[in-house]
Amino acid sequence: MRRITVTDPERAKEIIQAEIRKTDESRLQHRLHCVLLICFGKTCAEVSALFGDSLRVVQYWVRRFNQAGVQGLRDAARPGRTPRLSKEDKEILAQDLRGSPREFGYSQNLWDGKLLGHHIKEKFGVELKVRQCQNLFHQLGFRRRKPRPLIAKADQGAQRAYKKTPEPGGQ
Repeated sequence: MRRITVTDPERAKEIIQAEIRKTDESRLQHRLHCVLLICFGKTCAEVSALFGDSLRVVQYWVRRFNQAGVQGLRDAARPGRTPRLSKEDKEILAQDLRGSPREFGYSQNLWDGKLLGHHIKEKFGVELKVRQCQNLFHQLGFRRRKPRPLIAKADQGAQRAYKKTPEPGGQ
């Protein structure tokens, strides 16, 4: 029987290792596979060489498994800064973003980072910078839309005639 090989094993290793590191679940699976190989008689050094993890890390996983079982191999909660907006606040904000800024008394037609920051400060009493607000758009699944710029001293009739799609309700 002909032996099957991976065409570019070095590149495949990089891709697979990057995939393993992506999510908590894949990291747990990877740790379980390492401990399983040790259960089958491989040494920590052999497993570390096989998967490209450091020897100390593999030994640490085995100790954690011996102490707490599978639960010991799970990622612990990582401490971090508490979010300034609660989950409920973000849901309310997402509803607000579905409407026009004019519904809230603003003069703009479209939401942007600066206006969103002002709205959050007024509604929730939380100050966020423009860049944080732009990231918030992305987290909530919205895209920022910019109006088309108007060219100074341009012939409006010529611009309308040039457009591929006609204006709604107009000529």
